[in-house]
Amino acid sequence: MTAQDYDNQLLESVSVRRRRLRDALLFGAQRQRRSLDERVGKAFAGVVIAAVVCAGCVGWSFVSHKVIGNSPYGAPVPSSGQSSPTTAAPSASSSR
Repeated sequence: MTAQDYDNQLLESVSVRRRRLRDALLFGAQRQRRSLDERVGKAFAGVVIAAVVCAGCVGWSFVSHKVIGNSPYGAPVPSSGQSSPTTAAPSASSSR
């Protein structure tokens, strides 16, 4: 065994010992449940990110609709003060 092999072995054992101590400090007696907890945390983070992206899309759609004033297809949106031709009541003179 050479001196370099001994050094590598020593460094590896120190890193393993540090990892075990860190895991014992962070997770205590429930070290075996760690992998499940990490997966649940990652899944929850994914759901949160998806919700934020969806909320951003809805917010952008709302703001662009209000600021630009156009429908998604490019036709102007009638303002609430005007009545559209399909909802206008027929006049009394045209029915006679």
